[in-house]
Amino acid sequence: MRIAVAGGKGGTGKTLLATCLTEYLAGPNTFLLDADVEEPDAALFFHSTPEQLNNVYCPVPEIDLDRCTFCTLCAQVCQFNALVVIPEEVLFFPELCHSCLACYYLCPQACISQSRYLLGETAQALLSNGSSLLTGRLKVGAPRAVPLINALKKENPNADWEIVDCPPGTSCSLMAAIKDTDFCLLVTEPTPFGRHDLSLALQAARLMKVPAGIVINRWQGKDCGIERVAKENAVPLLARIPYNLELAQFYAQGKNPQRALPWLGDLMAEIVAGIKEAQI
Repeated sequence: MRIAVAGGKGGTGKTLLATCLTEYLAGPNTFLLDADVEEPDAALFFHSTPEQLNNVYCPVPEIDLDRCTFCTLCAQVCQFNALVVIPEEVLFFPELCHSCLACYYLCPQACISQSRYLLGETAQALLSNGSSLLTGRLKVGAPRAVPLINALKKENPNADWEIVDCPPGTSCSLMAAIKDTDFCLLVTEPTPFGRHDLSLALQAARLMKVPAGIVINRWQGKDCGIERVAKENAVPLLARIPYNLELAQFYAQGKNPQRALPWLGDLMAEIVAGIKEAQI
């Protein structure tokens, strides 16, 4: 089963939940995918060292100026303004290119070939609990996270469990991360901001046709309307992670708190059971 751990806003506890689930489901066929490629940090809680690094590229056009007639058709068909034609020159901005390659296919002079633009890298590491961690790291200045997330999510036929630690927000990056997952676990905090962004994340999961469930983090006895949101959207409220100073201290030190706090393992068992029940 592939489980996406997401949430509308940053700081709700996505990485906390993703790493604890990985610890609970640990085994040789369990994979944690850190798809928060702009600021991946799951490796910090396992103190792992990457064993395999792979560069990730996307196709971009390369113009042969000796053959180009500067007809401007390439600039006209580019919907992202990545190409600008000026007298005797074609300016290309790879940061704007979405790799649709319409310019390549439609150039009347066939003077455009395909080149590669480095987006970032993926890293794989074996964790001490027997699971594997796959991390995506977007190159500094590269604006397109989606192709890197897609590269990270290439199917592993040997996986029993894949936990996808999603990026924050509800942009294209989140949509790519939750696409083709079996369940979307939405982590929120009991605040007005948390409730608002949870509603947006629920809409995103519904748009991608992925069943969802809710986990409240830093719970202190009041749901602040989260339970009402769950009922209105007909999604289960799977667990409440209580506000706990000891948990926060372990987490701030870069330690996996589940190893020191057994009750977290009980919560993970409750969440996994809730996911399986929702899948039936």
